[in-house]
Amino acid sequence: MDNTVVVSTPPHVKSKRTTRGIMIDVAIALLPSAVMGCVFFGWQALLIILMSVFACVATEFVYFFIANKGFSNKCADAGKVCARWLKQFDFTSVVTGLILALIIPVTAKWYNVFYQVIIGGIFAIAIVKMLFGGTGKNLVNPAAAGRVFMFLSFALTAYTAPNIGALDLTSGVFTGPTNLSWLLSADGNPVTKVSVLDLFLGTGVAGCIGETCKAAILLGYVYLAARQVIKWWQPLLFIAVFGFTAVFMSGFAYLATGGYIFNMELFLPHVLSGGVLFGAVFMFTDYSTSPKGVYGQIFYYVAGAVLVAVLRYFTKIEVASFVIMLMNLFVPLIDKYFIRKPFGYKKEGK
Repeated sequence: MDNTVVVSTPPHVKSKRTTRGIMIDVAIALLPSAVMGCVFFGWQALLIILMSVFACVATEFVYFFIANKGFSNKCADAGKVCARWLKQFDFTSVVTGLILALIIPVTAKWYNVFYQVIIGGIFAIAIVKMLFGGTGKNLVNPAAAGRVFMFLSFALTAYTAPNIGALDLTSGVFTGPTNLSWLLSADGNPVTKVSVLDLFLGTGVAGCIGETCKAAILLGYVYLAARQVIKWWQPLLFIAVFGFTAVFMSGFAYLATGGYIFNMELFLPHVLSGGVLFGAVFMFTDYSTSPKGVYGQIFYYVAGAVLVAVLRYFTKIEVASFVIMLMNLFVPLIDKYFIRKPFGYKKEGK
C-alpha cells in the first residue's frame, strides 16, 4: 500500500468561481456609482474614470511585459508575453482604476486631475500591487493607497457640487481638506442645512465622483451580497458600529424629563456623509487585505469603524482611506491571534 502523502498548494477546496469572475461582479456593482457620478459631474467625470482605468490596466501590462522579459532578444517573444498577459488578466486592475476614480473629486480645473490620476494609478498598480507579487499579494488596498498618495502629493482640496442638487452653493466649488469638512460643524455634528434625502441621493452635496449618491452604492451592495461576492453582514456591521460611535462622539440629547439619551437623529447624517458607505462596501471587503476567519473579520470591521468615527470627529476630514490602509497592515497580526478552525475539524465529544 502506498502511504505517500502528496502536499499541494492551497486552495484545496475549488469551485467554478474564479478571480476574474469575482472582479467582473465587483466592476458591475461599481457601475451604478460610476453612472451617477457622470450624471452629477458631467463628461469630466467620465474622462477621469476612463483615464484611471486605462492608467491602471496599462501599468499592469507594462510591468508584466518587462518582468517577463518581453524586451529581450529584440522583443522576439513579445507576442508570447502579450498572450500570457491576456490569459492571466483578471480585471483586478480595472476594479482598482474604477475605485480610484470614484473616490477622487472633479475639481474646477478638472484637466489637472488627468496627470494626477495617471500618477496615482501607476503608484497603485506598480508599487502597491505588482511590486509585492501581483493579485492577492498586496499588503494594502491599492486604490486606497493611490488615493492617499494623491491626497498627500497633490493636495486635492477642491470639491465640485453636482450639476443636480437642491443645495445652493455660491460658486459650486468648496475648498477644504476634504469634502467632509464643510458637512461637519464645529462640534462634530452634520450641518442642518443638508437634509438626509440630499445626502442619500447626493443632490447638492460637494464630494467625490462615486461617493455622493448613496443609493447607487447600496444598489452595488445588494448585487455583491446577492452574488455572494461579499458577506452581507460585513458592511452592515461596519456601518452600525461607525454610526453609534459617531453619535456617541457627537454628544447626547438632553431630555425634558431629565437625563440624556443618544441623539439618534445624527446617525443617518453621519453614515451618509463622506465616503464611509463606499469604503465599507467596496474597500474594506477586499479579499487579499482583510482577515480570513470570521472572528478576525468581526474585530477588523469593528476596530476600523471605531477608528474612522473617532479620527473623523477630531480631524473633521474623511479618513476612511487612511484607516483602511492602517487596518490592512494589521491583518497578518489579526490572522495570527484569531486562529481559524482547521478545515474539516470536529470537536471531540466529552
